[in-house]
Amino acid sequence: MYILYLLLVVVLVFVIHSILPTYYNKIFNRSVVKSTGQDNKIMLTFDDGPDERYIHDLLDLLDENGVKATFFMVAENAHKNREIVDKIMAAGHRVGLHSWQHKNAMLYSYSYTRQDFENSARIMRDLGVEELLYRPPWGHTNIFSNHFVRKYGMKMIYWDVMAEDWEAKASPESIRQKLLDRTSPTSIICLHDAGENSGGAKGAPKNTIEGLRLAIPELKDKGYDFILP
Repeated sequence: MYILYLLLVVVLVFVIHSILPTYYNKIFNRSVVKSTGQDNKIMLTFDDGPDERYIHDLLDLLDENGVKATFFMVAENAHKNREIVDKIMAAGHRVGLHSWQHKNAMLYSYSYTRQDFENSARIMRDLGVEELLYRPPWGHTNIFSNHFVRKYGMKMIYWDVMAEDWEAKASPESIRQKLLDRTSPTSIICLHDAGENSGGAKGAPKNTIEGLRLAIPELKDKGYDFILP
């Protein structure tokens, strides 16, 4: 009986600490950006980078197509790749934050959450990123996350389109098809410009780049314009 009671307490704490905040932000929190809110204006975003193995080819592709994108970077990755961050911003793209170390906020305490936001904000501002856009890994938050989002003046941005581009079974054609099928006139697309360093399949961003090479012209043919936050 004691073990059952203890288990119920643990479950209740997890629900309050992690489940409720995550789904509040995903569904109910009106301060979280979940769409562009502008007809035929869509947003292209990338998570998990920067990764020097893929970013230059991706930037070339975006430039060839006249598309500006937002890169939600893991702060530790950004800190190690200052020149890449500078190149992305110089090309007119936006740089956002994707946590300090790409860990799941649902599983962490107040102490780690505070450290996550403090270190992330310091690194990004040291890199010249003043307006802090924030996307939590997997869209997961905890009961303390919104406090720190407000403290550091961040804007939280989610998405409504994914193409499972991180999976080993993904291909350029599968990514293309999912983008065409799932994108609506106000969509925020979430793709990934880094691979195995954050849980994706080895070499996955190569498929992402080639999938976008196919999809971007077709999305434009549908009348969609790519915008920044």
